[in-house]
Amino acid sequence: MTKVFKKTSGHGGLTLYLGKRDYVDNVDSVESVDGVVKLDTSQFGDRKVFVQLACAFRYGSEDLDVIGLSFRKDIWFKQIQIYPESHKPTLTPMHDTLLKKAGDNAYPFTFEIPTNLPCSVTLQPAPDDKGKACGVDFEVKTYLAMEADNPDEKIEKKDTARLIVRKIQYAPSQVGSGPKADICKSFMMSDKPVHLEASMDKDLYFHGESIPIKIKIKNESNKTVKKIKMTVEQLTDIVLYSADKYTKVVLSQEFGETVESGSSYDNTLSITPLLAENKEKRGLSLDGRLKDEDTNLASTTMLRPGLDKEVLGILVSYKIKVNLMVAGGGLLGGLTSSDVTVELPLNLMHPKPQEE
Repeated sequence: MTKVFKKTSGHGGLTLYLGKRDYVDNVDSVESVDGVVKLDTSQFGDRKVFVQLACAFRYGSEDLDVIGLSFRKDIWFKQIQIYPESHKPTLTPMHDTLLKKAGDNAYPFTFEIPTNLPCSVTLQPAPDDKGKACGVDFEVKTYLAMEADNPDEKIEKKDTARLIVRKIQYAPSQVGSGPKADICKSFMMSDKPVHLEASMDKDLYFHGESIPIKIKIKNESNKTVKKIKMTVEQLTDIVLYSADKYTKVVLSQEFGETVESGSSYDNTLSITPLLAENKEKRGLSLDGRLKDEDTNLASTTMLRPGLDKEVLGILVSYKIKVNLMVAGGGLLGGLTSSDVTVELPLNLMHPKPQEE
Protein backbone atom coordinates (compact mmCIF):
# COMPACT_ATOMS: atom_id res chain seq x y z
CA MET A 1 0.00 0.00 0.00
CA THR A 2 1.41 3.38 -1.01
CA LYS A 3 1.91 5.78 1.89
CA VAL A 4 -0.11 8.95 1.41
CA PHE A 5 0.76 12.36 2.84
CA LYS A 6 -2.13 14.76 3.33
CA LYS A 7 -2.82 18.17 4.82
CA THR A 8 -6.21 19.81 5.34
CA SER A 9 -6.88 23.56 5.47
CA GLY A 10 -8.14 25.16 8.68
CA HIS A 11 -11.78 25.35 7.55
CA GLY A 12 -11.67 21.82 6.09
CA GLY A 13 -12.56 22.81 2.52
CA LEU A 14 -9.20 21.84 0.95
CA THR A 15 -7.26 18.59 1.49
CA LEU A 16 -3.92 18.19 -0.27
CA TYR A 17 -2.73 14.64 -1.08
CA LEU A 18 0.78 13.61 -2.17
CA GLY A 19 2.11 10.10 -2.65
CA LYS A 20 5.68 11.02 -1.69
CA ARG A 21 7.75 13.92 -0.43
CA ASP A 22 11.13 13.17 -2.03
CA TYR A 23 11.57 13.92 -5.73
CA VAL A 24 14.75 12.71 -7.41
CA ASP A 25 16.89 14.99 -9.55
CA ASN A 26 18.65 12.80 -12.11
CA VAL A 27 20.73 15.84 -13.26
CA ASP A 28 19.14 15.81 -16.76
CA SER A 29 15.54 15.40 -15.50
CA VAL A 30 13.53 15.62 -12.26
CA GLU A 31 10.61 13.45 -11.14
CA SER A 32 7.26 15.21 -11.59
CA VAL A 33 5.16 16.17 -8.57
CA ASP A 34 1.80 14.39 -8.95
CA GLY A 35 -0.90 15.21 -6.41
CA VAL A 36 -4.60 15.58 -5.77
CA VAL A 37 -6.77 18.15 -3.93
CA LYS A 38 -10.13 17.12 -2.48
CA LEU A 39 -12.63 19.99 -2.32
CA ASP A 40 -15.63 20.84 -0.18
CA THR A 41 -16.97 23.80 -2.15
CA SER A 42 -19.70 24.83 0.30
CA GLN A 43 -17.65 27.77 1.67
CA PHE A 44 -15.87 28.84 -1.51
CA GLY A 45 -18.32 31.45 -2.80
CA ASP A 46 -16.81 33.04 -5.94
CA ARG A 47 -13.28 32.06 -5.00
CA LYS A 48 -11.15 29.77 -7.11
CA VAL A 49 -8.76 26.98 -6.01
CA PHE A 50 -5.09 27.21 -6.96
CA VAL A 51 -2.14 24.92 -6.37
CA GLN A 52 1.41 26.28 -6.24
CA LEU A 53 4.84 24.68 -6.17
CA ALA A 54 7.51 27.09 -4.93
CA CYS A 55 11.26 26.77 -4.46
CA ALA A 56 12.42 29.41 -1.98
CA PHE A 57 15.54 30.47 -0.16
CA ARG A 58 15.04 31.36 3.48
CA TYR A 59 17.74 33.53 5.01
CA GLY A 60 17.39 34.74 8.54
CA SER A 61 14.95 34.53 11.39
CA GLU A 62 11.25 35.15 10.89
CA ASP A 63 11.59 37.85 13.57
CA LEU A 64 13.17 40.06 10.90
CA ASP A 65 9.88 40.20 9.03
CA VAL A 66 8.48 42.41 11.81
CA ILE A 67 10.83 45.22 10.79
CA GLY A 68 10.02 44.90 7.11
CA LEU A 69 12.87 42.68 5.93
CA SER A 70 11.92 39.76 3.70
CA PHE A 71 13.36 36.53 5.08
CA ARG A 72 12.10 34.40 2.18
CA LYS A 73 13.00 34.84 -1.48
CA ASP A 74 11.26 32.82 -4.16
CA ILE A 75 13.76 31.30 -6.57
CA TRP A 76 11.01 29.79 -8.74
CA PHE A 77 7.30 29.12 -8.47
CA LYS A 78 4.45 27.91 -10.65
CA GLN A 79 0.76 27.98 -9.92
CA ILE A 80 -2.21 26.37 -11.62
CA GLN A 81 -5.97 26.67 -11.22
CA ILE A 82 -7.78 23.41 -10.51
CA TYR A 83 -11.28 24.74 -9.64
CA PRO A 84 -13.23 25.75 -11.63
CA GLU A 85 -11.27 23.19 -13.61
CA SER A 86 -8.70 24.51 -16.08
CA HIS A 87 -5.70 22.24 -15.46
CA LYS A 88 -6.13 18.67 -16.75
CA PRO A 89 -2.93 16.64 -16.40
CA THR A 90 -2.33 13.27 -18.03
CA LEU A 91 -3.19 10.83 -15.25
CA THR A 92 -0.37 8.70 -13.84
CA PRO A 93 -0.54 5.59 -11.62
CA MET A 94 0.21 7.91 -8.67
CA HIS A 95 -2.84 10.04 -9.55
CA ASP A 96 -5.02 6.91 -9.74
CA THR A 97 -3.88 5.82 -6.26
CA LEU A 98 -4.49 9.27 -4.74
CA LEU A 99 -7.87 9.73 -6.43
CA LYS A 100 -9.05 6.42 -4.94
CA LYS A 101 -7.81 7.54 -1.53
CA ALA A 102 -9.39 11.01 -1.72
CA GLY A 103 -12.78 9.88 -3.08
CA ASP A 104 -15.34 12.17 -4.72
CA ASN A 105 -14.72 15.78 -5.75
CA ALA A 106 -10.94 15.35 -6.02
CA TYR A 107 -8.90 17.16 -8.67
CA PRO A 108 -5.44 15.97 -9.91
CA PHE A 109 -2.45 18.21 -10.67
CA THR A 110 1.11 17.81 -11.95
CA PHE A 111 4.18 20.03 -11.66
CA GLU A 112 7.40 19.60 -13.60
CA ILE A 113 10.43 20.77 -11.59
CA PRO A 114 13.09 22.44 -13.78
CA THR A 115 16.53 20.81 -13.75
CA ASN A 116 18.29 24.09 -12.94
CA LEU A 117 16.86 24.46 -9.43
CA PRO A 118 18.85 23.69 -6.27
CA CYS A 119 18.37 20.60 -4.18
CA SER A 120 16.87 20.95 -0.70
CA VAL A 121 19.57 22.18 1.69
CA THR A 122 19.32 23.30 5.33
CA LEU A 123 21.93 25.41 7.11
CA GLN A 124 22.35 24.01 10.62
CA PRO A 125 21.06 26.47 13.24
CA ALA A 126 22.83 27.07 16.52
CA PRO A 127 21.33 25.20 19.51
CA ASP A 128 19.54 28.34 20.78
CA ASP A 129 18.28 29.60 17.38
CA LYS A 130 14.51 29.91 17.05
CA GLY A 131 12.22 29.55 14.04
CA LYS A 132 12.84 27.87 10.71
CA ALA A 133 16.40 27.23 9.58
CA CYS A 134 18.01 29.02 6.65
CA GLY A 135 18.26 27.14 3.40
CA VAL A 136 16.46 26.06 0.23
CA ASP A 137 13.07 24.39 0.47
CA PHE A 138 10.22 23.32 -1.82
CA GLU A 139 6.58 23.69 -0.85
CA VAL A 140 3.33 22.49 -2.43
CA LYS A 141 0.46 24.77 -1.41
CA THR A 142 -3.24 24.79 -2.29
CA TYR A 143 -5.31 27.86 -1.46
CA LEU A 144 -8.50 29.81 -2.13
CA ALA A 145 -8.31 33.17 -3.89
CA MET A 146 -10.37 35.42 -6.16
CA GLU A 147 -7.49 35.94 -8.61
CA ALA A 148 -4.29 34.11 -9.51
CA ASP A 149 -1.90 37.04 -9.04
CA ASN A 150 -3.26 39.90 -6.99
CA PRO A 151 -0.70 41.17 -4.47
CA ASP A 152 -3.43 43.15 -2.66
CA GLU A 153 -5.57 40.07 -2.01
CA LYS A 154 -4.99 38.67 1.46
CA ILE A 155 -5.14 34.89 1.62
CA GLU A 156 -6.21 33.60 5.02
CA LYS A 157 -4.23 30.85 6.71
CA LYS A 158 -7.43 28.83 7.17
CA ASP A 159 -7.89 28.86 3.37
CA THR A 160 -4.50 27.20 2.79
CA ALA A 161 -3.03 23.69 3.03
CA ARG A 162 0.69 23.11 2.46
CA LEU A 163 3.30 20.34 2.48
CA ILE A 164 7.08 20.70 2.35
CA VAL A 165 8.71 18.39 -0.21
CA ARG A 166 12.35 17.75 -1.08
CA LYS A 167 14.34 17.72 -4.29
CA ILE A 168 17.22 15.28 -3.80
CA GLN A 169 20.07 13.77 -5.79
CA TYR A 170 21.38 10.21 -5.49
CA ALA A 171 24.83 8.98 -6.38
CA PRO A 172 25.25 8.02 -10.04
CA SER A 173 25.38 4.28 -10.72
CA GLN A 174 28.82 4.57 -12.32
CA VAL A 175 31.62 5.61 -9.95
CA GLY A 176 34.71 7.26 -11.42
CA SER A 177 38.35 6.56 -10.65
CA GLY A 178 39.67 8.14 -7.48
CA PRO A 179 41.74 11.33 -7.34
CA LYS A 180 45.47 11.41 -6.65
CA ALA A 181 47.72 14.25 -5.50
CA ASP A 182 51.43 14.47 -4.75
CA ILE A 183 53.99 17.01 -3.65
CA CYS A 184 57.75 17.14 -3.23
CA LYS A 185 58.83 19.68 -0.61
CA SER A 186 62.30 20.87 0.39
CA PHE A 187 63.24 22.48 3.69
CA MET A 188 65.76 24.92 5.06
CA MET A 189 68.94 23.22 6.30
CA SER A 190 68.15 20.03 4.38
CA ASP A 191 69.51 19.34 0.90
CA LYS A 192 66.88 16.66 0.09
CA PRO A 193 63.04 16.75 0.13
CA VAL A 194 60.03 14.86 1.49
CA HIS A 195 57.75 13.21 -1.11
CA LEU A 196 54.04 12.79 -0.23
CA GLU A 197 51.43 11.06 -2.37
CA ALA A 198 47.77 10.56 -1.39
CA SER A 199 45.11 8.75 -3.42
CA MET A 200 41.60 7.27 -3.20
CA ASP A 201 40.10 4.23 -4.96
CA LYS A 202 37.01 6.08 -6.24
CA ASP A 203 35.68 9.61 -6.60
CA LEU A 204 32.45 9.17 -4.60
CA TYR A 205 31.57 7.80 -1.17
CA PHE A 206 28.23 7.39 0.61
CA HIS A 207 27.25 9.20 3.81
CA GLY A 208 28.57 7.17 6.75
CA GLU A 209 30.90 5.07 4.60
CA SER A 210 34.53 4.69 5.68
CA ILE A 211 36.89 6.51 3.26
CA PRO A 212 40.28 4.76 2.88
CA ILE A 213 43.14 7.02 1.75
CA LYS A 214 46.41 5.53 0.52
CA ILE A 215 49.41 7.44 1.83
CA LYS A 216 52.94 7.09 0.43
CA ILE A 217 55.81 9.04 2.03
CA LYS A 218 59.46 9.00 1.00
CA ASN A 219 61.49 11.02 3.49
CA GLU A 220 64.87 11.88 1.95
CA SER A 221 65.33 14.94 4.19
CA ASN A 222 67.25 15.09 7.46
CA LYS A 223 63.97 15.78 9.31
CA THR A 224 61.33 13.49 10.86
CA VAL A 225 57.65 13.22 9.93
CA LYS A 226 56.07 13.45 13.42
CA LYS A 227 52.44 12.75 12.56
CA ILE A 228 49.82 12.72 9.80
CA LYS A 229 46.75 14.91 10.12
CA MET A 230 43.65 14.60 7.94
CA THR A 231 40.86 17.14 7.69
CA VAL A 232 37.65 17.13 5.65
CA GLU A 233 36.32 20.58 4.74
CA GLN A 234 32.81 21.37 3.58
CA LEU A 235 32.66 24.32 1.19
CA THR A 236 29.26 26.05 0.94
CA ASP A 237 28.87 28.61 -1.82
CA ILE A 238 25.71 30.72 -1.40
CA VAL A 239 25.33 32.13 -4.90
CA LEU A 240 21.76 33.38 -4.75
CA TYR A 241 21.88 36.71 -2.94
CA SER A 242 25.59 37.29 -2.37
CA ALA A 243 28.93 35.69 -3.09
CA ASP A 244 29.22 34.20 0.39
CA LYS A 245 31.51 31.21 0.73
CA TYR A 246 31.84 29.28 3.96
CA THR A 247 34.41 26.63 4.79
CA LYS A 248 33.67 24.37 7.75
CA VAL A 249 35.89 21.57 9.02
CA VAL A 250 33.65 18.51 9.46
CA LEU A 251 36.45 16.09 10.41
CA SER A 252 39.91 16.53 11.90
CA GLN A 253 41.85 13.40 12.79
CA GLU A 254 45.51 12.85 13.72
CA PHE A 255 47.49 9.65 13.21
CA GLY A 256 50.66 9.24 15.27
CA GLU A 257 52.69 7.77 12.42
CA THR A 258 56.37 8.74 12.35
CA VAL A 259 58.65 8.50 9.34
CA GLU A 260 62.33 8.91 10.21
CA SER A 261 64.91 10.58 7.98
CA GLY A 262 65.92 8.31 5.09
CA SER A 263 62.89 5.97 5.43
CA SER A 264 59.59 5.37 3.60
CA TYR A 265 55.95 4.82 4.59
CA ASP A 266 53.18 3.11 2.59
CA ASN A 267 49.82 2.58 4.32
CA THR A 268 46.07 3.15 4.05
CA LEU A 269 44.35 5.34 6.68
CA SER A 270 40.54 5.57 6.93
CA ILE A 271 38.29 8.47 7.94
CA THR A 272 34.49 8.88 8.20
CA PRO A 273 32.98 12.40 8.28
CA LEU A 274 29.64 12.37 10.17
CA LEU A 275 27.05 14.95 11.19
CA ALA A 276 26.88 13.32 14.65
CA GLU A 277 30.27 14.87 15.46
CA ASN A 278 29.28 18.32 14.16
CA LYS A 279 25.91 18.97 15.82
CA GLU A 280 27.01 22.28 17.40
CA LYS A 281 28.41 23.91 14.25
CA ARG A 282 26.14 26.71 13.13
CA GLY A 283 25.89 27.27 9.38
CA LEU A 284 26.93 23.76 8.37
CA SER A 285 25.09 22.63 5.22
CA LEU A 286 22.79 19.64 5.73
CA ASP A 287 20.52 17.76 3.37
CA GLY A 288 17.04 19.30 3.55
CA ARG A 289 15.00 17.82 6.36
CA LEU A 290 11.31 17.18 6.81
CA LYS A 291 9.61 17.73 10.15
CA ASP A 292 10.65 15.26 12.88
CA GLU A 293 13.15 13.55 10.58
CA ASP A 294 16.88 13.33 11.07
CA THR A 295 19.31 14.30 8.32
CA ASN A 296 23.01 14.20 7.46
CA LEU A 297 25.78 16.37 6.04
CA ALA A 298 24.67 17.96 2.77
CA SER A 299 25.34 15.92 -0.33
CA THR A 300 27.75 17.19 -2.97
CA THR A 301 25.95 19.29 -5.58
CA MET A 302 26.08 17.63 -9.00
CA LEU A 303 25.80 20.14 -11.86
CA ARG A 304 24.98 19.75 -15.52
CA PRO A 305 27.71 21.24 -17.75
CA GLY A 306 26.97 24.81 -18.78
CA LEU A 307 24.39 25.39 -16.06
CA ASP A 308 23.88 28.93 -14.75
CA LYS A 309 25.00 28.66 -11.14
CA GLU A 310 23.24 31.87 -10.08
CA VAL A 311 19.84 30.18 -9.79
CA LEU A 312 21.14 27.31 -7.72
CA GLY A 313 21.02 29.01 -4.34
CA ILE A 314 23.47 26.83 -2.45
CA LEU A 315 26.33 24.76 -3.88
CA VAL A 316 28.09 22.22 -1.64
CA SER A 317 31.45 20.52 -2.17
CA TYR A 318 34.09 18.77 -0.05
CA LYS A 319 37.84 18.35 0.01
CA ILE A 320 40.24 16.24 2.06
CA LYS A 321 43.55 17.70 3.25
CA VAL A 322 46.41 15.34 4.08
CA ASN A 323 49.00 17.13 6.17
CA LEU A 324 52.41 15.93 7.39
CA MET A 325 53.97 17.59 10.44
CA VAL A 326 57.70 17.60 9.73
CA ALA A 327 60.28 18.64 12.36
CA GLY A 328 64.05 18.62 12.69
CA GLY A 329 65.93 16.96 15.54
CA GLY A 330 67.60 18.58 18.55
CA LEU A 331 66.57 21.62 20.55
CA LEU A 332 65.45 23.59 17.52
CA GLY A 333 63.27 20.77 16.17
CA GLY A 334 60.00 22.26 17.34
CA LEU A 335 60.92 25.74 16.13
CA THR A 336 61.84 24.59 12.63
CA SER A 337 58.77 22.38 12.09
CA SER A 338 56.92 22.65 8.79
CA ASP A 339 53.90 21.24 6.97
CA VAL A 340 53.63 19.20 3.79
CA THR A 341 50.04 19.24 2.47
CA VAL A 342 48.05 17.83 -0.46
CA GLU A 343 44.32 18.15 -1.20
CA LEU A 344 41.87 15.64 -2.69
CA PRO A 345 38.31 16.40 -3.87
CA LEU A 346 35.55 14.32 -2.23
CA ASN A 347 31.99 13.62 -3.38
CA LEU A 348 29.56 12.59 -0.61
CA MET A 349 26.09 11.33 -1.59
CA HIS A 350 23.35 8.78 -0.86
CA PRO A 351 23.08 5.56 -2.84
CA LYS A 352 19.97 5.29 -4.97
CA PRO A 353 17.38 3.16 -3.09
CA GLN A 354 16.37 -0.17 -4.54
CA GLU A 355 13.17 0.06 -6.57
CA GLU A 356 10.24 -1.21 -4.55
